[in-house]
Amino acid sequence: MLMSKKKDALGKGIRALLSDIDESSDILKISATDEDSIINTVPKIKLEQIEVNPFQPRADFNKEALEELSASIKIHGVIQPITVRKISDKKYQLISGERRLRASKMAGMEEIPAYVRTANDQEVVEMALIENIQREDLNSIEVALTYQRLIDECDLTHENLGDRLGKDRSTVTNYLRLLKLPPEIQKALRDKILSMGHARAIISVPEVDKQLYVLKEVNSKGLSVRKTEELVRLLSSGNTAKKTEKKEVALPASYKNVQTKLMDLFETKVKIKKTAADKGEIVIPFYSVADLNRLLDIIEKD
Repeated sequence: MLMSKKKDALGKGIRALLSDIDESSDILKISATDEDSIINTVPKIKLEQIEVNPFQPRADFNKEALEELSASIKIHGVIQPITVRKISDKKYQLISGERRLRASKMAGMEEIPAYVRTANDQEVVEMALIENIQREDLNSIEVALTYQRLIDECDLTHENLGDRLGKDRSTVTNYLRLLKLPPEIQKALRDKILSMGHARAIISVPEVDKQLYVLKEVNSKGLSVRKTEELVRLLSSGNTAKKTEKKEVALPASYKNVQTKLMDLFETKVKIKKTAADKGEIVIPFYSVADLNRLLDIIEKD
């Protein structure tokens, strides 16, 4: 019954999933005897009673940003409640809001306002990942990894995920393609040395060594996305030229005889290059202006 209700919520989009937490069926009613105080049906829970979410997809928390949030909490308190689930008597597990929880601890708070939801492990994973993907400071690799986890752990297709996130399937696919890039480029994306635009240009180059070459050029020359795209096009056109280069055909005996006679005539090395359909070219090298004039004299004489 819970799972079907959850799917209906997800069908309405992520905003509905995260905001419809005041439905009576989803919120555990906590009496005043359980907690010290209740504000507008959102209880305040002691920080010591809340354990972190083991499914938390976010690993890094900016220390300076946490300190700023902590200072704000000291003055204004926690404006947006965190979300938890009850796992035992007076024991809760965080679903979303770890940054607010950490900042509250830094601020010396003893309690924090919280929505209390009923949720199984898979639902906790999904809600934590969805909250994480809504952050504005995610780098493109973090977005891609979160998309991949949602697909793997919630059994979604690219199209399903796009529908739930309100994004085109192609957007989801483009992010997931980043995970195929070599580690050096993924690190540059994590560190925001490369933008998503740079990465989309680089990933169109199939060879890893050339992808790393483009990364090196971007780093050393500070190439814009447009310049990076131009570099990639040059690399691609070079590949095309090699593929379309005429293949030299093995020289038949009759052509070798002609080649020998020309060498005797010009008293220098002569090479006949034969291509398909009885076409080709004669190459006669010269090594100085005087040598060229000597060859011209022979041609004009004959």
